Amino acid sequence: MSPQVPIHTPHCIVGVIGGGQLGRMIALAARRMGVRTVIWTGGLEAPAVECADEVIDKPFDDAEALADFCSRVTVATVEFENIPCETLEKVAKCIDLYPSPRAICITQNREREKNFLKENNIPHTWFAVIASATDLAAAMKELNGPGVLKTADFGYDGKGQVKLEGDEDPEKIWASFGAPRSVLEAWVPFEKELSVMAARGADGITVTYDPAENRHRHHILDVSIIPARVSPAVALEAAAIARRVAEALDYRGILGVEFFLKKDGSLLVNEIAPRPHNSGHHTLDACVTSQFTQQLRAVIGLPLGSTRLHSPVAMLNLLGDMWRDETTPPDWLPLFEDPETSLHLYGKRRAIGRRKMGHANFLGPTAEDALERAEAMKALWLI
Repeated sequence: MSPQVPIHTPHCIVGVIGGGQLGRMIALAARRMGVRTVIWTGGLEAPAVECADEVIDKPFDDAEALADFCSRVTVATVEFENIPCETLEKVAKCIDLYPSPRAICITQNREREKNFLKENNIPHTWFAVIASATDLAAAMKELNGPGVLKTADFGYDGKGQVKLEGDEDPEKIWASFGAPRSVLEAWVPFEKELSVMAARGADGITVTYDPAENRHRHHILDVSIIPARVSPAVALEAAAIARRVAEALDYRGILGVEFFLKKDGSLLVNEIAPRPHNSGHHTLDACVTSQFTQQLRAVIGLPLGSTRLHSPVAMLNLLGDMWRDETTPPDWLPLFEDPETSLHLYGKRRAIGRRKMGHANFLGPTAEDALERAEAMKALWLI
């Protein structure tokens, strides 16, 4: 199939590798478009299965599951990045996979991602690759200040990282860190954290959404404010950098680019997500085209949709610590009494710790109004 020729949606079957909440929302968007979906769960808990047309509930290293998946679908995508590169490459040999294995494998590993940014002259923080206590000692000496030691693989929501002030014992730190390879990054005293969702289509055209201003709680995204309260110049620069990232990856699909905004107004790329992103959930209610519909348009080969923001919005993450117990949600009545708020739950059965259970979008005349209402609602549930 030529990437320039759209797949007609009535006959299209999109395979989604991964069965989490992002896969669930992709499947819901696909249903509205008349597109069938096959979810390959990887053998993990999979809230997406309730919304998919077909499910393959087997591990990602299962050869029969891979052959079954490829035989059932027209084109494939991913809903999270921590999938073995070998599996991705095998899928791509059988059917079209967007984004490409190269793009996913670069962004699933901090070492590869940081080297990609460096090689493409995309602004990023100082970093050093660490494979031993000797490497760590040398990097800490060169940095001569605070930094963050992060695992190369499988780190997200603050997991797999530790802040260093610079005077610690490298031997003790490395012995307790428990990762074969890692990245030491300079600590960035930022003013704000931002993100831009960018989508690149089959024709190479890239579109971007308005930057989101992100706040975190316990290293997990708490609330996103859109449009971000930054200058027009910063917003334009963030969008331009996100386009550069998509083009350098020869990307197809939607991706999230996270930034640190420094006090001097400059931007540094922190992380890249090769998929829909938590800070893009506001697009379900506040934009002409949601990030999930956009992902399908790009993967199928359709023209991309408008990214226009039709209302300021605050997206509130609903974490497990808002639940009364593992199975009892908070009282949703106050939320529904707000006529400009939408609730999105992910169908997860147990609220464990600070697990992402859903989100709510608060529309408003201004970003400040939307944020104030979101914070007031959160205060009701975090007692």
